[in-house]
Amino acid sequence: MKLLLTSNGLSNKSIAVAFVKLVGKPAKDIKVAFIPTASMPEPDSKNWLIDDLYRIKNLGCDVDIVDLANLTKKEWQERVKPCDVIFVGGGSTFYLSYWMQKSGLFEALPKLLETKVYAGISAGSIIMGRTMRVTSEALEGIGILTDDEYEELGPPGRSSSKTLHFVDFNLRPHLNSKQSRRVRSEQFIAKIAPSMDGPLYAFDDASAIQVVDGKVEPISEGKWLLFNTESNT
Repeated sequence: MKLLLTSNGLSNKSIAVAFVKLVGKPAKDIKVAFIPTASMPEPDSKNWLIDDLYRIKNLGCDVDIVDLANLTKKEWQERVKPCDVIFVGGGSTFYLSYWMQKSGLFEALPKLLETKVYAGISAGSIIMGRTMRVTSEALEGIGILTDDEYEELGPPGRSSSKTLHFVDFNLRPHLNSKQSRRVRSEQFIAKIAPSMDGPLYAFDDASAIQVVDGKVEPISEGKWLLFNTESNT
């Protein structure tokens, strides 16, 4: 299984090079199924989503938009089938989880990723880990996440706290980001890390965590931190 779990998409050359290498073909020949579903309930400007898409397009890839909330299972399966990459964008992780389950993608992913690369941005990365307790919604005190499957901190009736557990660690993107700065600062993350079950990677918008057949490798032109290990890096 090949995963590229990013904070801010293909935000620099190192991450873009790692992406192309994972797929194993020239960028101009890469077909991407981009899932923007997590962004849909987010208010205000979507410039960040446009930027995410532009970086993939600017690399030379062919991009299809596959919104799980507006397609039947058969429709999204047909759209994803010819693609080399399933690229899951950012936004509400809780809303994304709901639609990944409802659409059937949760169940289908293990088989799909036998032949395709998975790339995630923010929410699309968090959902591959052990818990959503690392989301900004949970950390900001909007609600207390007490159950890893049923508690909801996203849109009422369209949210789930279930993650995929494809990696045996937690992911906290946007390290030291100006937005929600308190819960994204190194000091805050270091404070809450011991309460998280398992290792925690915190990484900034210039970084990503690559996982190939279980081997973990940070890809970074910025900063990343690893908590809850023997060395407490």
